[in-house]
Amino acid sequence: MFLINMKEKKAISLEKKTFSELELSERYDLQEWIVDNPNILGENLLIIQKEFDGFSDTNERLDLLALDEQGRVVVIENKLDDSGRDVVWQALKYVSYCATLTKNEICEIYAQYLGTFETAIEKISEFFDNRDYDNIKINPTDRRQRIILVAANFRKEVTSTVLWLRDYGIDISCIKVTPYKDSDRLYLDVEHILPIQDIGDYQIRLTAKKQEDAKALNEDASRASLIYRFWETAIPVLRTKTDIYNNTAPTSDYWLSINTGHKGVWFSSVILKKKARAEIYIRTNDKSTTKKVFNALLERKNYIEEKFGAPLDWQECPDKSLSRVCVHCTNLGVLDEEHWEELINFLANNIAKIVETFKEVLGEVMIEIE
Repeated sequence: MFLINMKEKKAISLEKKTFSELELSERYDLQEWIVDNPNILGENLLIIQKEFDGFSDTNERLDLLALDEQGRVVVIENKLDDSGRDVVWQALKYVSYCATLTKNEICEIYAQYLGTFETAIEKISEFFDNRDYDNIKINPTDRRQRIILVAANFRKEVTSTVLWLRDYGIDISCIKVTPYKDSDRLYLDVEHILPIQDIGDYQIRLTAKKQEDAKALNEDASRASLIYRFWETAIPVLRTKTDIYNNTAPTSDYWLSINTGHKGVWFSSVILKKKARAEIYIRTNDKSTTKKVFNALLERKNYIEEKFGAPLDWQECPDKSLSRVCVHCTNLGVLDEEHWEELINFLANNIAKIVETFKEVLGEVMIEIE
């Protein structure tokens, strides 16, 4: 590593050191630097515990426990000048212990670290872009927990094992850290050595993609089957409330959309994983017409909501060239099969009310903007 003197056009060589020479420790130095700034590891992580030893029937202790931005658990193991032979086996044990942690258990671990459960919830919500805690998915059941190994040097047997594990879909990384000294200043060089960050990583990424694609296909097929069964159950009930679905068959799509009789405007029932909505959906051939239709309806907002009997969510969505007016069910979705009856009744009642509310006023609006 070199320190560049811009004015004098000089490159000054910095002195490479070992952690031992600098009398630095794994626990009180390297670990604390990562806690203070997890971006040392090249990504945004939320450290939720250090020196964690809360595993059942063992006194083993992992260095750092974190969450990444996808809600996956990350086990971070720090070594100093040498990775040692057993670091991979050690980390695999820890990540296996963490695989069964529930969302609330993880929050409790973080609460022990911070002091209160409320603070932990607040910090988790903040980390995940201020999303509501109940809607944040943590430690998903696909068992894609992660491992990050940090050391100044990695033995061949360690890198070989890491490559083999990655080939089988285990998300494990090696990060090399090297201290440099310049007078009284200490610098830390950080290098991601695995996965390789160049063309040499192609085969590893290709294998991982194949595994991900196979898994996605299975998940999609399973989800499509579930959605089809939902609409198969829902359509007879929808028909008791409105005739717009009289000629509609079950589908594996998330939505059942029926044209209102006006080009680019649809009545739609939408079912998602954990929520649902009934809506009038506007997407014409050009943005300006979509905006005109939406704004004309918006001018009648008070009348429309009074007729509907409740406030509606008015979404112009200009970036997506569409607009919608909808009512939401925010706590149930297609995955909540035991509550399908309640969910179907919500959609049936509200799509019927939307049809009744908008049919006449939409005719007026379309005449007005033509």
